[in-house]
Amino acid sequence: MKVEVEREEDGRWIAEVVEIPGAMAYGSARDEAVSRVEALILRVLADRLELEA
Repeated sequence: MKVEVEREEDGRWIAEVVEIPGAMAYGSARDEAVSRVEALILRVLADRLELEA
């Protein structure tokens, strides 16, 4: 999955995974936003696997 990152007008960074609707996270630095969205994606995928079991 691809993480898209851009900077908001207020200086915050937003990272998003387009393949998963609503999977986005903010951070004060680019790396922080990416780390947060990666952690979110892991939780989403784990929940999906749990529901399929």
